[in-house]
Amino acid sequence: MLHENTDPAISPDLCVSTSGLSVWETGQQQAARQRGNRYSRLSLEHPARMLPAIAAHAIATYTRPGDVVLDPMCGIGTTLVEAAHQGRQAVGIELEPKWASIARLNLETATVQGASGSGEVHTGDAAEVATRLAQVGLAGRVRLVITSPPYGSMTHGQVRSRRDGADAVEKTAYTYSRDRDRRAANLAYQRPEKLAGSFARIMAACRELLTPGGIVVVTTRPYRKGGELVDFPGQITHACQEAGLVQVDRCAALLCAVRDGEVVGRTSFFQLVEARRLRKGGVPVHVVQHEDALVFTNPAPRQSVEREVRAA
Repeated sequence: MLHENTDPAISPDLCVSTSGLSVWETGQQQAARQRGNRYSRLSLEHPARMLPAIAAHAIATYTRPGDVVLDPMCGIGTTLVEAAHQGRQAVGIELEPKWASIARLNLETATVQGASGSGEVHTGDAAEVATRLAQVGLAGRVRLVITSPPYGSMTHGQVRSRRDGADAVEKTAYTYSRDRDRRAANLAYQRPEKLAGSFARIMAACRELLTPGGIVVVTTRPYRKGGELVDFPGQITHACQEAGLVQVDRCAALLCAVRDGEVVGRTSFFQLVEARRLRKGGVPVHVVQHEDALVFTNPAPRQSVEREVRAA
């Protein structure tokens, strides 16, 4: 385990200033400790779980007790659990029945543990379910949409040493779906050129649920494909703008800890191995120490703005 920034694969230029609000200190504890006993062990099977501290920070920053928080791709329900523990009303949508069931189990655990909020999980296509929810009374009631879109099944999962003792690693828990029919709708299996459009469709449907001035937080990061850096945050920003949202901030949600001004890495063995391999090949990469938290707002309708101006 890396305890300080002594590895050349970790960028020395990482901004660790906490004087402003754009750097979220969300990696002070390891992921397992953050999850504690709030999440079923089945949750570990999901390929890409949001860090609980990131969800908790966004919820505390942009909502108040009693507000409605929505995650249209909720996975095992991290955002829902953290919202419930902060006294919010959580609504999740998940395409895959397996993950939706685990999310419900985690919400039940939150209730047993005394969470003052509540939560519900709907199974199905995110845009279609969001449209139905708008028709049954949720339109204009959601204060915060928070989610993390997948960016390719090859970048997610867990890695461990080979059980046969070979000098190699094997990947596990990297499958989002075993159903071929649902894979077409699952963003994790879509080509990059189609994924952004699909996400824009989801955000447009979710926007109908947002209050005027409501907030959208999307966590994401760049990744490499075939050695080339893909600006996934830029693609997601464009998708949200296509859905009519207005960007108001871009924050760094730390995956590492900061102690006495020094970076304490939370990097996996596999990430370090990959970074060193690429650097030996002449690619100047660093291991990831933060996620981009892209923040958008739902602009008020022109009629509402005009009424506010006349009232003033």
